Amino acid sequence: MGQNLRTVDWNVTTMDSRSLSYWFVYLTADYYWITLDWRIYYVFRMLQFICYPILAIIGGPVNLLTIGILSRGKCGLSKCVTRYLVAMSVADLLVIILDLILRHIPIVYWEQFRFLWSIPVCNIHAVLLYTVTDCSVWFTVTFTIDRFVAICCQKLKSKYCSEKTAGVVVGTVSVLSCLKNIFWYFMLTGQYWLGNNPWFCDVTEDVYVSRVWGTIEFLHNILTPGLPFVVILMLNALTVRHILVSSRVRRRLRAHSSGKCRRDPEMESRRKSIILLLVISGNFILLWVMLMAYSIWWRMWRLGYRSVYLARFLQELGFILQLLSCCTNTAIYTVTQTQFREQLKNVLKYPFTPIVKFIQ
Repeated sequence: MGQNLRTVDWNVTTMDSRSLSYWFVYLTADYYWITLDWRIYYVFRMLQFICYPILAIIGGPVNLLTIGILSRGKCGLSKCVTRYLVAMSVADLLVIILDLILRHIPIVYWEQFRFLWSIPVCNIHAVLLYTVTDCSVWFTVTFTIDRFVAICCQKLKSKYCSEKTAGVVVGTVSVLSCLKNIFWYFMLTGQYWLGNNPWFCDVTEDVYVSRVWGTIEFLHNILTPGLPFVVILMLNALTVRHILVSSRVRRRLRAHSSGKCRRDPEMESRRKSIILLLVISGNFILLWVMLMAYSIWWRMWRLGYRSVYLARFLQELGFILQLLSCCTNTAIYTVTQTQFREQLKNVLKYPFTPIVKFIQ
């Protein structure tokens, strides 16, 4: 390890690694010096002991189920849309494994995972984790771009909105995400920190105060998920505007030609597409924005820019919401897509079919 391995804030790391009973005692104790912000922080730390195992138990199988259902291609979605949604589910599954199961759960249950201190692979873990996280984020962006082209750019639709193009885009995003996150290998050490902070690997003192590494990390947070926020909001606004304008025009033309407004399959298809798009995009932004803001603030604070203070519990809330985002897409598909809902029912009924037949 580096000769000047960072030891600053070790007391914070130690406090962050306490047991559930420890946080409960501090939450209920009548200590005058414990502020409301810290009591809220203790609540979130206690929630992590319960929420993280539940998310791991539910999130993994749910994403596997989603990948299986979508891969069958019987949900009434185009092949390119299906490929994007499958890619998003695969990325979410990998985030659950690398981030939730192999990062956050060991931090919460640190006493059971002390052996990680003797396994010097944290920087490799970081590269893989941030790569799949970037993929999860940017697959959402590419799906948004695909829907924007399909709805608003009819001339490009036949060329861009194809299964082949979707495969190329998914592969390109995966490779670029990997290349973008190589810097974590050199910035972090192989030593696990097991502290509840944006970094989960130890660093040398030089990296800790380096403005060069701070700038690189700042740009990392801007590119993921800062830039995706802007792209998604802009494209969604343009898509909604286009649909509203074209809907008014189509209604007038159909009313003028037939004398009354009949059912319009094309507009119904567009309406379903935009509902799916907006719900996925909105879910992503709402569940990611807290962690992005806190990560940027935390790095700036460590570099000495301390004009603004953010309460510590915002970090815990950000972690929980970001991990929750990897488990929500299946619920979104179930609510918004009728055929996906039917396929899900069939899969869930399948194990019980032989029993029902036997009884009958």
